[in-house]
Amino acid sequence: MPSPVLEAQRTPARPTTTGTHRPTLFLALIALCTAVTAGNIYLAAPMLPLIAHDVGSAPSTVTWIASVAQFGYATGLLFFAPLGDRVNRRPLVAALSLVTTAALVAAAAAPGTGALAAAVFVASAATVVPQLLVPLVAERAPADRRARHVAAVIAGLFTGIVAARVLGGLAGQAFGWRWVFVGAAVLTLALGLATALALPSERRRRTGPLLAGVTALPGLVRRSPDLWRACLRQAGMFGAWSALWTSLILLLTGRSYGLSTATAGLFGLFGLAATAVAPLAGGLVDRFGAAKVVRSAYLLAAASVPLFWLGGHAMAALCAAAVAVHAALVTSHVANQTLALTTTSTPATANTAYVVSGFAGAALASSVAGPAFAHWGWTGVCAVAAVWLAVGWGTTARPGRR
Repeated sequence: MPSPVLEAQRTPARPTTTGTHRPTLFLALIALCTAVTAGNIYLAAPMLPLIAHDVGSAPSTVTWIASVAQFGYATGLLFFAPLGDRVNRRPLVAALSLVTTAALVAAAAAPGTGALAAAVFVASAATVVPQLLVPLVAERAPADRRARHVAAVIAGLFTGIVAARVLGGLAGQAFGWRWVFVGAAVLTLALGLATALALPSERRRRTGPLLAGVTALPGLVRRSPDLWRACLRQAGMFGAWSALWTSLILLLTGRSYGLSTATAGLFGLFGLAATAVAPLAGGLVDRFGAAKVVRSAYLLAAASVPLFWLGGHAMAALCAAAVAVHAALVTSHVANQTLALTTTSTPATANTAYVVSGFAGAALASSVAGPAFAHWGWTGVCAVAAVWLAVGWGTTARPGRR
């Protein structure tokens, strides 16, 4: 339950600009901006075979670029997301959107994998706008509907992640992978600046160094068992999903199925259907609490792993597993992020700890999944996902245990 101190600090700053008096339209704009910017992190994943062909490598040797994107996002979260508690978010969102746009253009012009990885790292580090907006939504939402409002933005986030796979694969096959980065740059610039203009002007009282939020992270997590559990559980869940989803393009375009990049990208539609559970998950969290919802999500994810293993040769099992693991990830994320945002008096800093943990777990799992696929095939990838789920739940199963 939120503390009285937290509720007192959640009184939203009065906007000094017009255009923020329609909460439904404002929430829709934030969700759309979140979808576009979140998609940038996973833009390279569906185009790995195209990138590998362009540079003359095997697809399994360029999977590390997907991990670079996740490490970049985690780095950006660590340094930029805590600023949401300390500075005016309007100019911050505008500046990050401009940097992301420039990095995406650089990625489109990259002469090799090294330059591409560097540009992807910068773009992912700067595209942390969603995690600046989620705390704002949580702050301004009514207490009895907070999880539902957070779920609306999270639905946009996962829609962008899945749409990046679908549209990235199709557009990459049709126009080339470089033009996909150019298109993403245009969308990021337009929606990033539009969102910055729509944000309320905030006056923050800044005390201490600007990056004090970064140094406060370890102590904040140590003092809040609920935040600690949310961080580890989402790291396990996100890591399992990332291992499977990053490597899935290798399975679908490999010997087992032999699909084209565009056709394999359409597989993301199964994940897109699963994002519809976000509003339902928000209602369940408001009604039953985060702990029960996360437990159910973990059970669903655990059931999806053997289905993924069977999906190595059976398309029906693979389709069912894709829906199940996406539904589990979305549900877990809604519950864990709502808990992270309401368990301390500094929601942006707590959200940083939570999301950095999740993406660190995802990046590590992706970096292990590539070699696992090269040595043991799809079975190795499924084993990585199972290990991440076991660690994420096993280390947090006992209340108060650290």
